[in-house]
Amino acid sequence: MSTPVKAPRQPAAFRIEPVPGHRAEPDAPPRKPRAHDRSAVVVTPAEVDVFDQPADDIPPPPVAPRRRSWLGTIFVSAFGALLSLALGLWTDQLIRDLFERAQWLGWLAAGLAALTGLALLVIFGREMLAVARLASVEKMRATALDAIARDDPKAARRLVAELTGFLAHKPETAAGRRALADLENDVIDGANLVRIAETELLAPLDARAQQMILDAAKRVSIVTAVSPRALVDLAYVVFEAGRLIRRLSELYGGRPGTLGFLRLARGVLAHLAVTGAIAAGDDFVHQIVGQGLAARLSAKLGEGVVNGMMTARIGVAAMEVTRPLPFTALKRPGMSDFLSALASFARRKATSGDAE
Repeated sequence: MSTPVKAPRQPAAFRIEPVPGHRAEPDAPPRKPRAHDRSAVVVTPAEVDVFDQPADDIPPPPVAPRRRSWLGTIFVSAFGALLSLALGLWTDQLIRDLFERAQWLGWLAAGLAALTGLALLVIFGREMLAVARLASVEKMRATALDAIARDDPKAARRLVAELTGFLAHKPETAAGRRALADLENDVIDGANLVRIAETELLAPLDARAQQMILDAAKRVSIVTAVSPRALVDLAYVVFEAGRLIRRLSELYGGRPGTLGFLRLARGVLAHLAVTGAIAAGDDFVHQIVGQGLAARLSAKLGEGVVNGMMTARIGVAAMEVTRPLPFTALKRPGMSDFLSALASFARRKATSGDAE
């Protein structure tokens, strides 16, 4: 005999009547939480989202601005002025001695000195323009963070206009610039406008940057796998990392000179120090062992993969330093993507080596 099934209860509304004779108490003031009261701890959804993010997506902690030493600045300025005076006096004495020996030698030396001074002025001007261009990249990145935090449409439109002009010479951004021009008056929120600009303008540049980083990591892994000495490995890693930093800056429109490159290298090293990526070599080794790559690769190829992953880490840090906008709409490249591609490349090299 089957048991009859009851029909589901339909929703209904109820009115709660006050109890007769009961006096409603006024709302009590909110209780101030005490330091030792555990019930006062409140976890907001934003905090939960931060903890749920992968390790690669969590932004690095903010860095306090470093105070410059006035004594160091005075020393460098005074020493540079003294060196310039010494060089000028030496040049003047040289030209006078050549005039005493022969008129044509004096005029030749004077012409060469003038040509050297003109070339030095041009080089100095180019270096200053490169440093100013890098400073504009840092300013745009800070402005983007502020516009997203305040959701300021005016600041966002100014930023998008500046970024569009900054990347106007890049053919990869032509489609994105047209899309932004069509959406100029359709987007009201400042934060969304900045994210759309990041997606339209920087997505193709990010794809090329990741390919550059992967190619550099592959070259480092191969060279360090076949080089006989550790000093050669270190020299090539430093050379490849420096070239990668310069190429990434040129890709994002920085075009650094010598002074700009030194500034970029310092910024990349500071970023690596903040994120703790300098001592990340052991993590890469553990990942390689965990994926069983150590059993299929030779010792030299495994070492090459580790060096290649360190180069990729430097490339990602350089990508964040040279990028005009922070990673908000697009995902920051993770080390797992480079590890899988680099491991497949190393396995193919090991298989081809065994076949030969």
